[in-house]
Amino acid sequence: MERNEQPHEEAEEMLDQINKKTGRNMPQAIATGAALVILIVACLLLSVDLFVLLVVVFMILALWELRVDFATVGLHLPVFMLWLCSSFTLIATYYSPYHLITMSLSIIVSIILVAIAASAKISVGNRLSLAVAGKLSNTDASARLESSFNHEGGEQHHSRLSHVAVSVLTVLYIPLLASCVIISLTFNGHPIAHAIMLVFLPALSDTGGLFAGAWLGKHKLSPRISPKKSVEGLVGSMLFAMAGAFAVFACTYDASKWATRWWVPIVAGILIGAVGTFGDLCASMLKRDIGIKDMGHLLKGHGGVMDRVDSILMSAPFTCALLWITGL
Repeated sequence: MERNEQPHEEAEEMLDQINKKTGRNMPQAIATGAALVILIVACLLLSVDLFVLLVVVFMILALWELRVDFATVGLHLPVFMLWLCSSFTLIATYYSPYHLITMSLSIIVSIILVAIAASAKISVGNRLSLAVAGKLSNTDASARLESSFNHEGGEQHHSRLSHVAVSVLTVLYIPLLASCVIISLTFNGHPIAHAIMLVFLPALSDTGGLFAGAWLGKHKLSPRISPKKSVEGLVGSMLFAMAGAFAVFACTYDASKWATRWWVPIVAGILIGAVGTFGDLCASMLKRDIGIKDMGHLLKGHGGVMDRVDSILMSAPFTCALLWITGL
């Protein structure tokens, strides 16, 4: 009986070590990741329009999480206006015959409307208060102490300009960058390949960085912002993204494209790995500044939706531009 229990205990200890090194519950993270992959692939295979709707849903969830995160330090986001403007921007960008012009005009109008709504600072119901209370109850005390918003005055008060600035930043961070994912579906006749490149390659890059960092990571990339990020993890991110790009290209383009554009997957892997890691670091810096561990709680093993889409959003404009410039 003891012999049977020993391998089980060793496996649990090894899993605990991996969880501590990665900062995640790995079984939950893998299960959630697999479910997301199935959902996204199913939408792409059924209809690109369904994928666009899925992007809108994820952005709505991300905006709610961001609203709760900023509310923990007393900053107000006009979430209903953000939902309305973001949904309109993404849907109009896809269905309009003038995609780039529509996106630009929608973002400009969104900034104006969101700024006005943020200055009004209107809240309805107590759902936000409950969400903030739950967020604070699950937040590590040391993280709150390190926050730049930490002070002894109790409840925090900010100027209207602060609320407007944070709200405008949110417009530029979520609907603007997400529009690049939508625009990639509209040119050169390869919407599924483009969607896979923009959504799955950053996720694959994150996975490569996670495993390379967990097993080989010795040289810290930015210990102050994200202690678990390593140079080895960055290299793993690039290599995994590069391998994924080669696989997508092999399944999508013919020999004539390969003959003149064989270098594109290499550039794509380096770009996605580097920019995706930068996106993770930006999110980590924001979390550290606010004093929270995860930007949300909706995805088991991954923190929140924002923890999943930060690298996707940051790398989207670069990947989209690369595909458009190279005619792929």
